[in-house]
Amino acid sequence: MRDHTPDFNMQELSAENKELIGKTVRRILVCLADDRQLTSDSLLEFWVEVPGVKRPRGTYRGGFLMPDSFIAIADYFQADMATLVPVPSFSDAESAWNELFDELYYQIEIFTSQIDCSKGITLEFWTGHRNRPEGEWVYAVDTKVELM
Repeated sequence: MRDHTPDFNMQELSAENKELIGKTVRRILVCLADDRQLTSDSLLEFWVEVPGVKRPRGTYRGGFLMPDSFIAIADYFQADMATLVPVPSFSDAESAWNELFDELYYQIEIFTSQIDCSKGITLEFWTGHRNRPEGEWVYAVDTKVELM
């Protein structure tokens, strides 16, 4: 079996980019909870856009666009009324956030390490839940940020 793993060195996100991503993701997840739309199948999805670099996007069997990556929010948080509460496996909300961000930063670094960071990388974040199997968003909050 052939190894299709790309050969590249991981480039860690800068502290400024981590802070920008962290603030953005906290804001959209809080909005999801405020709207009482956090469900067991809610996802945090992201796409990576680089000017001048065309990347084909895959599709799920249903035909909708597949994100570059996603995280199941229910692995970290559950909704209690309109508040994000860590799942029982975490001792407090901060440890849940830290674990979520560790995973998110790692995934973003995988997609951005092969790219010259001076090209203006844009991340598009979506959170919410999709209609299955069609894949259309039932509820979504989205935003874009440009890495520094």
